[in-house]
Amino acid sequence: MPIGPGGLDSNGIWQFGEDDSEALASDLLNLGMGSVSTAISTLGGVLQVVSTTKTDTFTASLAVGAETAITGLSATITPVATSSTIFLVVSVGMGNGTNFDDGQYFTVFRDSTAVGRGDEAGNRQRVTGSSPNGISSNDVNSVGVSFEDSPAATSALVYSVKVSHASNSTSSVFVNRSSADVNLSRRQRTISTITLWEVAG
Repeated sequence: MPIGPGGLDSNGIWQFGEDDSEALASDLLNLGMGSVSTAISTLGGVLQVVSTTKTDTFTASLAVGAETAITGLSATITPVATSSTIFLVVSVGMGNGTNFDDGQYFTVFRDSTAVGRGDEAGNRQRVTGSSPNGISSNDVNSVGVSFEDSPAATSALVYSVKVSHASNSTSSVFVNRSSADVNLSRRQRTISTITLWEVAG
């Protein structure tokens, strides 16, 4: 048992002359772990959460195989430790191309590096998520994915989302709206989100 001024708090942790018996963070510091972030990292768990929600729409005209970043759908996180992993939850509301039978794709990037996408297979596009082909021009598909990334970094990381399409010619892509986007009460607008969880390694 430690000696000196202080006593046990309600959690059974020796407090060195402090009067904060309910403060778990202070309890961890009293155990000699140095800092709250170090203490949490030592114990394991979620260190921080960053999230961005896009509520407006996005439209772009793209050539075959081209992709472009969705404006306003990115999130920046600075990991506490290189051993941390980043758990991503991404949802994108996608219409379809102006060639109505063609779906849309999206790919997640960490800075300039694509992450969380399918393996290379011939000429096929390597993407993170896909809306179906053959949907109505009035439909919006909210496509969600979750995966873990291991950046091994403590610098600021920007996770963003790029969109592409399945058409064999230049076509427009639509986010948070359908391609027709008819102004009727039975039609819709959606949201798109990206959430980053830093998990202690």
